[in-house]
Amino acid sequence: MNEHPALGQVALGVAPMIDRQRAVSATRLTVFPLRPDAPPDAAALMAALAETWPAAAPQRLLLNLANEALLRGALALVPPAQVMLEVPAFLAADPQLEWALRALHARGCTLLLSGRAAQALPPTVLGCFRQTIVELDDERRGLHTAGQPGARSMGFVQAGVTRFSEVEEAFGRGAAAVLGWPLEEPLGQGRGKAAAPDLKVIVELMKRVDRMEAIDRLEAVLKNDPTLAFRLVRYINSAAFGLRVEIGSFRHAIMMLGYEKLKRWLALLLASASSDPNLKPVLFAAVLRGLFMEELVRASGDEQRRSELFICGVFSLLDCLLAQPLEQLMASIPVPQHVVDALVHASGPYRPYLEIVQAVEQASAFDLREAAERMMLSIAEVNRALLRALAAAQQLD
Repeated sequence: MNEHPALGQVALGVAPMIDRQRAVSATRLTVFPLRPDAPPDAAALMAALAETWPAAAPQRLLLNLANEALLRGALALVPPAQVMLEVPAFLAADPQLEWALRALHARGCTLLLSGRAAQALPPTVLGCFRQTIVELDDERRGLHTAGQPGARSMGFVQAGVTRFSEVEEAFGRGAAAVLGWPLEEPLGQGRGKAAAPDLKVIVELMKRVDRMEAIDRLEAVLKNDPTLAFRLVRYINSAAFGLRVEIGSFRHAIMMLGYEKLKRWLALLLASASSDPNLKPVLFAAVLRGLFMEELVRASGDEQRRSELFICGVFSLLDCLLAQPLEQLMASIPVPQHVVDALVHASGPYRPYLEIVQAVEQASAFDLREAAERMMLSIAEVNRALLRALAAAQQLD
């Protein structure tokens, strides 16, 4: 990724937009200028993001610009087709912006309306928006976006869901998508079904790889479930991992990658062991965490550290994916001690990287800056790592 000064001037928050099929249809990127009185140039920010979201990107980008001057600057541009803009209702009510909103709508730009306006928006403005974003708390109080029924008739995206039951209720009310996904719901309260039957095979394979057993013995394990070999090869060949040579078999994978790198793919395979469709977004979040954490140390050149941080990020949601406590899971599979410390004991050298990831997920600019400073990372380095991880995650099947 090229150097873009704008990436050093903002803190980023990220949340997935999940459609009714439980697929990630877009990524919402919340942008906080580090200096609200001197936000970056909107065009420069768009240029920086264009590398992650080119025209052929599998997912769309929803930009939530948390600064009025920055948003006004973006509304004066013509964003790429894959970029959607979120506009607060109070700003959409500004008569001075009506021409810009109508011009963007005429050019095919997708606009989403969020929040509530003090007064009803005129139909000429309301018609510029594709959907509204409705907070669950406002939904429960009977307060609709823009304060009028007409805003709701265009379709809505539900924000603020924290439980799987709330997701189901939102889709039952007709939501086109939800923003964010429950990642912290306690075990036994609707979070995840039992793991798929091949879980034991994957764990056994991980143990043998950890012992660096012969290829023939590893292949013998896979004969118990031949679909695992196919799934593993599919992941390895994914564009997200950038291999120059296509892997044709499990044996080929070991020969090309070696045992150490193979561990990360098995971690990914283990995380995807559940067939519950509600866990598809959780798996995406887990993989994004892993990719993000390893990108944070890319400059170190330490391949083992990168691999372990990837595993740490993926396994950080393994309790949700497999409906078992993390402590129990970490005791049953071969995991580096630093990973166990980070996930089970909230300590060790890998824990601060997970805290950076969580601050980005929570769109907490203050926590992000504090966590980055503890690791002596600049905001620009964190942002570049996040965007590289997002670009890679979009390529996953």
